[in-house]
Amino acid sequence: MRAATGYLHRPVMLWDLKKTRPQFLVNLQQLSKDEEEEEDVGKQLDGGKLFNPPLAHSLSVANCGNIFACGSEDGRIRVFRVTGPQFELEVGFKGHCKGVSQVQFLNFLPASCCLLTGGNDGNVLLWDISCAIAKDNPNTLKYGHRRKIRRSPLSKKGDKAKADSESTVDTSHMSPKLCVEHGEKVNWITGAEIKGSKLILVADQSSSVSVYPIVS
Repeated sequence: MRAATGYLHRPVMLWDLKKTRPQFLVNLQQLSKDEEEEEDVGKQLDGGKLFNPPLAHSLSVANCGNIFACGSEDGRIRVFRVTGPQFELEVGFKGHCKGVSQVQFLNFLPASCCLLTGGNDGNVLLWDISCAIAKDNPNTLKYGHRRKIRRSPLSKKGDKAKADSESTVDTSHMSPKLCVEHGEKVNWITGAEIKGSKLILVADQSSSVSVYPIVS
């Protein structure tokens, strides 16, 4: 059994729960530096640069079991694929102009990979990331440019060993299918299908839960 976790020191870690120890990690701080070197700041969603550190706020696993998403404080959404004892970055893109507080795969929707995200900017966004995930080769994307990403596998003694490998990231073809201007900082989101209606449930700092329809 394996589980992925993220925490405030900025790695995302893959754990072997049978041995109760991490077996692989990706440092979001290093990943963020690599992304900043290649991004055109003028193409950012909010028209400016967000200097928040890439603290991992939320993780969600897709129904297939080997794809998971991470939302972080730098406003970015990153999707990883588990490949055996490690995981690889599939796609990373700017989703919110403030921290991404929640990510949630909606496995009941027809599209193979629909991802719901909520941010501290008060927006709730629905993404179809299926086109950005390679079907044939798990180590490359359908779109994007190639660049180096530093990852840190963990040895049996728990020491970190640095390794460089190539991945392909698409940052220009991603746009949300649905935008909800909730207006308040999002603390929690989920999707539900109730009496045939597909809905988004949003909790913020108030005592109320907001419900929005998913319209195609």
